[in-house]
Amino acid sequence: MAVEEKEGDARKTQLEVSQEPKPSENVKEIGAALKEGAIIDEGNVKAMKLEDEKEKKNAIEEKGAECLPIGPPMDKNKGEIVKGDEKGDFLVLPSNGNVEESIKESEKGEGSSLTSSPKGEEKSESPSLMKEENGLHSVLREYEKKALKGLRSILEEAILSNKLFKEEVKKEEKKELSHMENSSDKKEESKKVGEEGGDKDNLKEDGESFVDKGKSKVEEEGKKAEKEVLIDKDITLWGVSLLPSKGDKGTDELLFKFLRAREFKVNDAFDMLKNTLEWRKENKIDSIIEEDFGNEYDSMSYMKGLDREGHLVCYNIYGVFANDDVYNKTFGTEASRERFLRWRLQLMEKQIQKLDFSNGMSSLLQINDLKNTPGPSRRDLRLATKRAVGILQDNYPEFVARNIFINVPFWYYAFNALLSPFLTQRTKSKFVFSRPSRVTETLLKYISIEEIPIHYGGLQRENDPYFSTEDTAFEATVKSGATETIEIPAPEVGDTLIWDLTIIGWDVNYKEEFVPNDEGSYTIIVKKGRKINWQEESIRNTFKNNEPGKIVITIENGIFRKKRVLYRYKTKNPSASSS
Repeated sequence: MAVEEKEGDARKTQLEVSQEPKPSENVKEIGAALKEGAIIDEGNVKAMKLEDEKEKKNAIEEKGAECLPIGPPMDKNKGEIVKGDEKGDFLVLPSNGNVEESIKESEKGEGSSLTSSPKGEEKSESPSLMKEENGLHSVLREYEKKALKGLRSILEEAILSNKLFKEEVKKEEKKELSHMENSSDKKEESKKVGEEGGDKDNLKEDGESFVDKGKSKVEEEGKKAEKEVLIDKDITLWGVSLLPSKGDKGTDELLFKFLRAREFKVNDAFDMLKNTLEWRKENKIDSIIEEDFGNEYDSMSYMKGLDREGHLVCYNIYGVFANDDVYNKTFGTEASRERFLRWRLQLMEKQIQKLDFSNGMSSLLQINDLKNTPGPSRRDLRLATKRAVGILQDNYPEFVARNIFINVPFWYYAFNALLSPFLTQRTKSKFVFSRPSRVTETLLKYISIEEIPIHYGGLQRENDPYFSTEDTAFEATVKSGATETIEIPAPEVGDTLIWDLTIIGWDVNYKEEFVPNDEGSYTIIVKKGRKINWQEESIRNTFKNNEPGKIVITIENGIFRKKRVLYRYKTKNPSASSS
């Protein structure tokens, strides 16, 4: 009896010791246990030897912990780094094992366990994050930096744990379950046949063998498919890798777009990104660039030049829909409307291909010309525009640096008021409206005069043989009620002078003359004096002199508002070029 009591006391002592391990011993035990697929639960280690990897994974998930060979793990409560075996370190994720908890942490500025480090451990911060703070986003506010780090962390975890496309995983699981059920049915059928036939044992064995092989094959294929999904780290969007740890220079710029679109709410930005990826997959947007729409929409939109900040400029011409044939062909049927929308999305994808996410120049300047646009009675155009704006706003965040509407008719302001409730405040803040008389003045705030097309009062011409956008224009000011002259020298005989000129606001008296250096010679009128208004295009003229002199351009401003004159010129001498 005494022996039994001693053995009982020994067992009790042993149990108490095992329940309260020393900190140093606990750390070593965790590292050893992880090798065997252990579960970590509130500091206790329960080693589990599971031969089936799938069974091991399920058991780990039931306990709310998961071991991944990602990097050095830590005890979330104690801030301790736990070393694994010689094959590498292991990372213990939060006990809930899901993305939602990481989202909450990131919104607090803590980030997720995939990129966070113990307090005071600055060395564990990834190189890409350090580069982000010192490079592309070094001027960000503190809350913007925290939001970006949080979204990077959540996205990294979602990709590595295959939670970015939840629906796709469910479909794979249903498919595997269906295969298993079919195999089970075949097994029951083989048993039934064996009982009804003569050689029962042989048929049963053959049936079970067939089912086992089929089941084994299904499980192998399932594991293979699962493995392929888990190791798929090449998920991209617009050619930019979405896995932050890959170090793509454009990843931060891309993620920052989604954050800005959702006011730096990490949870909302992550949901927007996931929805965009799902929408692109459902609508086959990645292959839309290969679709052939012919040239029927070419007159509706085109790319031309850069703005002052280096953004590509896209011009959208809505006046083409004033033609009834074009309008009916584009919006007459449901199929034609869908075709037009696909073309518009293709155009957006083509424009994005020309952007550079690595240097921060990843947005466009949109110019929407509403001259001769059909009125509000054209319901199909209005609905198509509303739908296109909604899709672009939801799936192409922050790709428009500015949306400028020019030649805006009065009725459009009422239409915009109806459309406004469907737009975010940030989208609306990018809108600029200009009435016809102030088109050049408005565009000049964002685009240099050399890049603005001549029909909008700029100096840019198609296939210009004389000037390029590199030929910078000069500027002169004509005060209200005053007269200003611009002189272009022509010192050599036989010179050919070419000049461009535009006046912001127009409504001035204008004339051109050639004045010889010899006072005895006569002044030659190149262009008679006349009044020109804002509907005029930019002026270009040439003159070949037969004696030394100069071109004198006279501008008389009779309006009580000063005018800006932008001009450039060149002198060509055939004899000098031939020699």
